[in-house]
Amino acid sequence: MILSLNHSVFESCDNFRGKSQMRIQLGILLLIAAIPNSSSLANDEPKTRKLEEYDQSITDDDRTHWSYLPVRRPKLPDVNNESWIRNPIDRFVLSRLEKKGWKPAAKLSRRALLRRAHLDLIGFPPELDEQQQFVDDTSPNAFERVVDSLLSRSNYGERWGRHWLDLVRYAETNGYERDGEKPHVWRYRDYVIRAFNDDRRYDRFILEQLAGDELPDRSTQTVIGTGFYRLGPWDDEPADPAQDRTDQLDDMIRTTSQTFLGLTLGCARCHDHKFDAITVHDYYRMYAVFDPLKRVQSGRGDLDAPAGSRQQLAAQAERDQQIGKLNGQIAKLRNSFRTEFLKTGRSKLPGEFVTAFLTPADKRSAEQTTLVAKHEAEFAKEVDATIPQATQTTISNLHQQVGELRRKTPDLPRGYFMQEEGPIPDTTYLLLRGRATQRGPAVEPGMLAVLAKQQPNLLAADEYTSRRRLSLARWIARRDNPLMPRVIVNRVWQYHFGQGLVRTSSDFGTLGSAPNYPELLNWLADWFINEGGMSLKKLHRLVMSSSTYRMSNRWNDEYGPQDPDNEFLWRFPYRRLEVEAIRDSMLAVSGQLNHKMYGPPTYLSVPKEALEGHSDPDKIWKPLNETEASRRTVYALVKRSLVVPMLEVLDLCDTTQPTEIRNVTSVAPQALTLFNGEFANRQARHFANRLEREVGDDTAKQIERAWLLALCRRPSKTELAAMQEYMQAELRKHRQESTKTSDKNARHHTLVQLCRIILNLNEFVYHN
Repeated sequence: MILSLNHSVFESCDNFRGKSQMRIQLGILLLIAAIPNSSSLANDEPKTRKLEEYDQSITDDDRTHWSYLPVRRPKLPDVNNESWIRNPIDRFVLSRLEKKGWKPAAKLSRRALLRRAHLDLIGFPPELDEQQQFVDDTSPNAFERVVDSLLSRSNYGERWGRHWLDLVRYAETNGYERDGEKPHVWRYRDYVIRAFNDDRRYDRFILEQLAGDELPDRSTQTVIGTGFYRLGPWDDEPADPAQDRTDQLDDMIRTTSQTFLGLTLGCARCHDHKFDAITVHDYYRMYAVFDPLKRVQSGRGDLDAPAGSRQQLAAQAERDQQIGKLNGQIAKLRNSFRTEFLKTGRSKLPGEFVTAFLTPADKRSAEQTTLVAKHEAEFAKEVDATIPQATQTTISNLHQQVGELRRKTPDLPRGYFMQEEGPIPDTTYLLLRGRATQRGPAVEPGMLAVLAKQQPNLLAADEYTSRRRLSLARWIARRDNPLMPRVIVNRVWQYHFGQGLVRTSSDFGTLGSAPNYPELLNWLADWFINEGGMSLKKLHRLVMSSSTYRMSNRWNDEYGPQDPDNEFLWRFPYRRLEVEAIRDSMLAVSGQLNHKMYGPPTYLSVPKEALEGHSDPDKIWKPLNETEASRRTVYALVKRSLVVPMLEVLDLCDTTQPTEIRNVTSVAPQALTLFNGEFANRQARHFANRLEREVGDDTAKQIERAWLLALCRRPSKTELAAMQEYMQAELRKHRQESTKTSDKNARHHTLVQLCRIILNLNEFVYHN
């Protein structure tokens, strides 16, 4: 009864996508549907079903859902206004608009288009020379050259890598009570940025993250890529370790299925999916794929490990063995002399120390142990001053050999990832109701039955791992997987336009939104596989070269009421920038942006009030280093128990689970943060200093330069007059309030206030 009611309400809500009322209804109904009753428990009880019965419950009709169908390139539609067409994308959009008798929004101005491209691809506005160069370039492909230039910059990977980090629930700490730092997890962030900058083929990108350690060409970078599995929250002292282990695997399953397949496989953990053709057996097939993975730990400690090829690891192990032998010889020589030195009575240290030191370490009393530790440094100086030259020479030669071994075989970078302990994993069981203590039948690894009518043959284990994950990765990344290209081209579209062609970009199931342009989605997916070479940069070029991308975001009083969510794409969406782009743009405009890339995270400024609630406020956060804190926001430390207030209030993603699209809220603390916050005011001061350096004290020139830097355009006459009037009023006010201030300081104060206003303009924090 509940299930049929859910379906009818969902269908009736289809015409009201995006409405808050619908979302509330869906949430309530999902909660109701998830509440087990006696009949549903009986029907869903896995004990009563054989594994083959699960697959038999998936029908051919289930496989006809639009997202499971093979990708087929549709015919390009005819249009009346051929002059508007720049590439095939435009044909799909314009054809649908023309059928309604609508026209696309007007073309965006050149300066606004330049700003849009910079914010989209690198996350901050263009500098003055870039603006002038584009204005002067009147050739037909001037904008295409801008796009190529932006895609070639390292800033591109920082901007688009952050989008990916949202999907994979990236943070630098574990969460929970202690919220310890994940050692060297930042190498995964750097791996993602490099992958985007290198334009890593998307299928290869999948393989490296899911099975980088099992690839034939395994390397440091591919192993670091498997840090994907270990990014989620982790409890270092769980009440129920066995159940916690199943929760960790569930986190991997949910993240993998949502990110790469756009499916909510995690909903089948305890029972068959309520709405999609996904069974409990499907869930535990993937569970069996990940089950061999183990955390690198020492007790409760979370550890990293060296990352490299098998040959590199073997070479480092051999080197360490040789170094161990050499260090043993060094220790033997030193200890032999130290013992002889003490026995001959030449030491000037107290006799009780000599006795304590000559006593074997495992037989020393607590007092003797303390005594040895107290005088160890002093004793070492005595030994170094008296050790025979021949012995010193031998020790020095041994140290040189150690140094030479380290030079020939340097330490491998350390990464944060899981490992398989061998090729033969333990048996995986279907867990009844998802409980670790309630084992059902044994389950073999496999793929989703709705996408694999016949289960594919999995790779055999090699001498190191089960190679189950490599089998899964190749199955997901294969060219004929209908979900893989649809999901990724939809994500790229979403990050350019604010909403995907499928609005639920991580749910392509029956409860997800149907594509508003299904033919365009199929065309893009086919193009991505067959012409684009699975290159995200080529996909960017295709999207951004369209007239659809170049539309203005101007409202239309006729179209808007009929299509408030802009599903027909009659204009470019009007949307706020993410907090990273807002903060990075402030730094760029003020001239303070530090372009240092990669490495450990930087600590942003956190108000002392935010630290006072912690038990150890002096140690939980490092003091502000403004130069380091002026790096791009993607490098900021994300601590799960203490998110930087500015990032949190401006809607940073939820780091505990995959984020397909960020919430965009409008609350009072945002205005307070941007207008009164310490960071915004500091950047306003730097911005004012920059204007004074570049154009002097002429207010008209200051206003014009500020507008160009922040908004990529000159102020209108009305805006110029309003700002000049404001500056005069603010100058008078400041002189009245601070009678002893100099005229220079008063003018500087006024300019700072002007800069603060500009950084708070809607136009600054919104896309063109």
